[in-house]
Amino acid sequence: MRSAPARAAIALAVALTLAGCGTAAPVTSAPTDESPPTASQSSSTAGPTGTTSATASASTPASPSQPATQELPRGGTELFPRYRLFGYSGYPGAPGQGRLGIGSLDERMKEIEKRGQQWLGGRELMPVMELIAVTVHGSPGSDGMFRSRTDEAIIKKWYDAAVAHKALLLLNIQPGRADFIDEVKYFEKWLKHPNVGVALDPEWAVNKGQIPGRVYGSTSGKELDGVARYLSDLTEANNLPQKVMLFHQLHVNIIAKPKALKEHPGVVYINSVDGIGSPGAKIATYKRVIKTRPSYVHAGFKLFYEEDVATGGRLMTPKEVLKLKPQPEYILFE
Repeated sequence: MRSAPARAAIALAVALTLAGCGTAAPVTSAPTDESPPTASQSSSTAGPTGTTSATASASTPASPSQPATQELPRGGTELFPRYRLFGYSGYPGAPGQGRLGIGSLDERMKEIEKRGQQWLGGRELMPVMELIAVTVHGSPGSDGMFRSRTDEAIIKKWYDAAVAHKALLLLNIQPGRADFIDEVKYFEKWLKHPNVGVALDPEWAVNKGQIPGRVYGSTSGKELDGVARYLSDLTEANNLPQKVMLFHQLHVNIIAKPKALKEHPGVVYINSVDGIGSPGAKIATYKRVIKTRPSYVHAGFKLFYEEDVATGGRLMTPKEVLKLKPQPEYILFE
């Protein structure tokens, strides 16, 4: 079952999707106390967008003082246009946070591998696991940040599964009142691995005096740029392939001045559009949001097993999603 902040936010998301309105209004019902982890309705990359050659699987030759550049899980150092990213989000034992929290993690990864073939559109598959690594809450906690961080043992288990299945692991961050950069730096140990990136959830980034789930949070291109600079430096220092920096967005007002997010070497951006509802409503949200992104930010698209069906009657098909312009390069299911 979804927790109260998530249910409140979902109701607000549906209203915004159907109305196509501006700044989010407060949710009238306050969150109630429920056991963590708090589910997110949206989980949901910076830098060069140059083409990847067909021979990109070879590591960059090393100089005597410079180790070889590490590779992505399925070869090469750049994601696009070689790969289509396809995956699920979740948290272990929490079905309300996404399909990866249901049953065996290994079985879900096999399911991603099989199901992802329908979404390739002529590209190679890069499986993705989005782990809710920072979970938002409706109460402040001991540090007043309205969020908690996932145990190291859980991250290790998911990291091992990502390695075994040659997949990307994205650490999803719902920061509450904390700053994105602080939460990202907390996971530096994991981000030094070539198959680990971040998925930022700004609808859960609230200011002092605000409570997640009662209002929509937001971020800015400037704040995202700070995270990107940090990831770029980390990538260079550790001879990593492109590092994924994904940010989820279900309404244009959730990211202010997005073009303040600049290109940074070694980081690839994905803007995942997380509209909820019928195919028509989701397409309309996609068109509104995606036109605000800088040209060097790649497009993503999220589908919700429960909310899309409950509010729109059905899930969109691979054919419908891949017909979108620009074509989404990352497909995520919750």
